Amino acid sequence: MMWLGGGRCRTFPALLLLLLVTVTAVASGADGTNVDKVPLKAATPGQQEENAGGEDGKAQPTATPPTGERVESPVPSGTNQQRKAAEGLIDGLGGEERKGDAEQQQQQQQHPWEKLDLDTIKLVQITDFSKEKDNKKIPAVLYDILEVQKRLIQNIVTEIEEIEQQQEAEAGAQGLGPGSAAGQPSEEAVEAQQIYEHAIGVLNRTKVDRLLGHKLMVEAAGKGHPLARSHVAWAQLLGNPVPLDIESAKRTFLELAADGLPDAQMGLGFMYSAGIGFNVSQAKALLYYTLAAAGENSWAQMALGYRYWAGVGVPNSCETALDYYRKVATKVASQVTFSGGAAVHRIRLLDEVDNSGPSSGILDNDLIDYYQLLADKGDVQAQVGLGQLHYQGGRGIPLDHQRALQYFSQAANAGNAVAMAFLGKIYLEGSDNIKADNETAFKYFKKAADLGNPVGQSGLGIMYLHGKGVRKDTGKALKYFAKAADQGWVDGQLQLGNMYYSGIGVQRDFKLAIKYFSLASQSGHVLAFYNLGQMHAIGLGMIRSCPTAVELFKNVAERGKWADRLMSGYQDYRSYRFEESFMQYALLSEMGYEVAQSNAGFLLDREEVNLFKDRGEELVRALQYWGRAAAQGYSAAQVKLGDYHYYGMGTLIDYEMAASHYRMASEQQNNAQAMFNLGYMHEQGLGMKKDIHLAKRCYDLAADSSVDAKVPVTLALIKLQLLFKLESLKETPLKIIFNLDENIASNWDLYLITVITILCGAVLYFRRPVPRAPPAPNQTGAATSTGGSSQQAPPSPARTDRDDAPATSAAPSGSTGEQEHRAAASARNATAENRANRNTEPADATLNENVE
Repeated sequence: MMWLGGGRCRTFPALLLLLLVTVTAVASGADGTNVDKVPLKAATPGQQEENAGGEDGKAQPTATPPTGERVESPVPSGTNQQRKAAEGLIDGLGGEERKGDAEQQQQQQQHPWEKLDLDTIKLVQITDFSKEKDNKKIPAVLYDILEVQKRLIQNIVTEIEEIEQQQEAEAGAQGLGPGSAAGQPSEEAVEAQQIYEHAIGVLNRTKVDRLLGHKLMVEAAGKGHPLARSHVAWAQLLGNPVPLDIESAKRTFLELAADGLPDAQMGLGFMYSAGIGFNVSQAKALLYYTLAAAGENSWAQMALGYRYWAGVGVPNSCETALDYYRKVATKVASQVTFSGGAAVHRIRLLDEVDNSGPSSGILDNDLIDYYQLLADKGDVQAQVGLGQLHYQGGRGIPLDHQRALQYFSQAANAGNAVAMAFLGKIYLEGSDNIKADNETAFKYFKKAADLGNPVGQSGLGIMYLHGKGVRKDTGKALKYFAKAADQGWVDGQLQLGNMYYSGIGVQRDFKLAIKYFSLASQSGHVLAFYNLGQMHAIGLGMIRSCPTAVELFKNVAERGKWADRLMSGYQDYRSYRFEESFMQYALLSEMGYEVAQSNAGFLLDREEVNLFKDRGEELVRALQYWGRAAAQGYSAAQVKLGDYHYYGMGTLIDYEMAASHYRMASEQQNNAQAMFNLGYMHEQGLGMKKDIHLAKRCYDLAADSSVDAKVPVTLALIKLQLLFKLESLKETPLKIIFNLDENIASNWDLYLITVITILCGAVLYFRRPVPRAPPAPNQTGAATSTGGSSQQAPPSPARTDRDDAPATSAAPSGSTGEQEHRAAASARNATAENRANRNTEPADATLNENVE
């Protein structure tokens, strides 16, 4: 109802005018005047005099039409009387409404029907009252018409009153006290607003203090500030920086959404979509997303843009997705600073596990301490590296321009051109604790540019282009930008593209603008993506492409401040706070972040989230997240989809669907795991025709794609060769072996294991140690003597010789079998005594030493 204003209906005079036209037409028909037969022409002065006159016989003045307007034909006196009566009724109905606007009332009383073109009346077919015999029916018909108009006006007035009441209720929800005069907020509302703005300032600093910002938000929420209450509810829902409290967040969102707060509507849409706190309802999620997006909520606009782009719960509509993503991208691009903003670090948890350790590029504390030690010792490269990390953020290091200034100053004093250029950027833009200084910025840029540094050249170009601290000179700006772009610096390429796009200092050339924007986009500059998206969206300098524009705007939208939650989720995961990590990844998944979708699926796949009822529900949700990530081109997610369909996790077993996912992953991104799985399915004939040759080809491609796949591929090829030999044996006379009973053929592996076990047992049996045969009678003495000499111990040779004496003398005592048996027994006894003496000898020797 945007056409309503000031509490009154602006269209009421127009309705009265329409009613007057209708009454005039009806009255003309009642006098027997057929409108179609009345010639619409200018009246002559004689006709005007004949038609003039009144009760007093005096001439009535007529309205003089403007030049070029048609003069109406005169209306009979009966018509005038009925018209006056109709005017009286209308005045009685709408007089109260017209009192509010005196000027419009005066304008409407000055015969507005005289300005009408009566040609429009011909288009409306009305009743011809001239044919009615009973003239009493005419007032009744007029009364019915006026009753209809009266009801219409009453409905409009009622609607206006409802809108006024709704506006008063909204004002009260925003903190306007009932005793507030002239719509002024109460003191508590003013205080709450001040606390809220202070909290926003703390959270928007370069060095964010989340705990202090949340504390201030809680204080403002306690005073009833709706946006602060919504912020606290989001913190409770995501578990950052406070413990997870889904029920409390749910209650707050329901209360605020009933008052029409877009942030709360976004929260309810997320909860309905993810099935957290409510049963899953994509219809309700879409409803709340739409309401929040209409309230300019960026998260909801991104969620709707992704849904219309990917066809999630709605039909695919590239144009609708383009509208939503363009709105968010415009907001993000308007907030991009000269430094380019904080870096967005995208970490996939699945890749870390597959690579057996952290591979995200996050710097640990020991490595940072080592670089700081080098910087303190005067290492210029370490100083520049730490300065860039603190200036742009990323790799686990937060933004801190104050520390960046410290490191860059140390390196600049040592004559480093890169440090000088970045000092110029810091002073040109300023920061929380650093005041912008164009003169100092120009000094550092000039020093760096004189040393040939592209960052300094680009900085000088910006100062000359915008006239910051120097006189504006587009020629010099173009020269410095060209020098920086020739060295591949992204800012120089971007600014050259802007100059050719806008025709600043050069002739407008969209082809060159596209060239430089494309070069800058290869380095990841967010404004280059945005400018290319605008050109693709309207077809400027190229053929219009809606899908390309959507992808570019989506890339820009994902660089917003909310991208910090990717790192927050990863830090929660490393701290074993899996539920909090999942909640943040799930929120970003709704907004279309592919990394968040794969990470949410990974957490559910590993059973590390305890927010849902059972394992089956977790697998169904994980399958959904893997599917969304795979649709955005993540090949590992495609492999996961194939695994889920192969093993029947979260869905039914479907080998054909699994094979299709493996094939897409292998064809699009040469995924080695997908190629290996395809080879196995070709080998076994699962979901496709059994083909050993195709299986070998897939195995070979997997080995060529990844070094890690060479060992499993080698084993698979050995097995494949055995199968191939077995297949070839089927064409020989030995094929009778393969025509055995089906039970035997189906369990061939068990029989093969049994045969191999028997063979191994036989080998072990025949290779067991065999005991020696007893010595011959004529060799007993020699063997005994040899054995005794070999068993002697050096420390006690006398005792050993004394023990061997009986065995040696027993040899020639006789030649009978009994004597031989005695000799062998004596030899064994002597050997046993030798061993016993050797074991006891060290102890005896020690004892003797102690006694001495």
